[in-house]
Amino acid sequence: MRTRVRGWRWRCNPLRRRSDVIEAWTALVVAVLLCAGAPLAGAVAGWWSYGSARTAQVTERAQRHEVAAVLVEDAPNGGPSMQSRRQPLYDVKVRWTEPGKGTRTAVARVPAGLRSGDVTDVWLDAGDRGVDPPATDTVVWQHAATTGVWAAAGMAGTVLVTRAVVRRVAQRHRMAEWEAEWARTGPEWGRRTA
Repeated sequence: MRTRVRGWRWRCNPLRRRSDVIEAWTALVVAVLLCAGAPLAGAVAGWWSYGSARTAQVTERAQRHEVAAVLVEDAPNGGPSMQSRRQPLYDVKVRWTEPGKGTRTAVARVPAGLRSGDVTDVWLDAGDRGVDPPATDTVVWQHAATTGVWAAAGMAGTVLVTRAVVRRVAQRHRMAEWEAEWARTGPEWGRRTA
């Protein structure tokens, strides 16, 4: 019958080896890092990522403006792809009127299937070049959450791989210590007394 004694690596015990103590401390550090360190690393990385993505979003919103434009030419037909339900965007020549500046023409990204004469909203930069719309709040939060999850997973993976390496090294040392002990005591066991 096998009995498991909890905490034997922490107690003074003649069978306890140095590698057992190192492995016990490693297990404690791993538990703390997995329970506190990985979530903390994920939260810090997520907040940092949110701050940088939010700054980029504000900058994009300041540098881009949306106008209602009329298509000068037809956009190619194309349905949603199998991977995404969104309509693909194509670069098409559009025309719009700005107060005080007159009619302007540029190439902008518009949804597939629009015809010449259709009105659509397009995003332009300061040089009146067609650009993608700025990131939405949802995209910023998704980016931050994804970064946080990957940072926590990376931290947990690193901790677990380090734990496996330490355990393997401790096992090798333990086996070497047992081999040395057996080399010292083994001959006494084989001696015959008469």
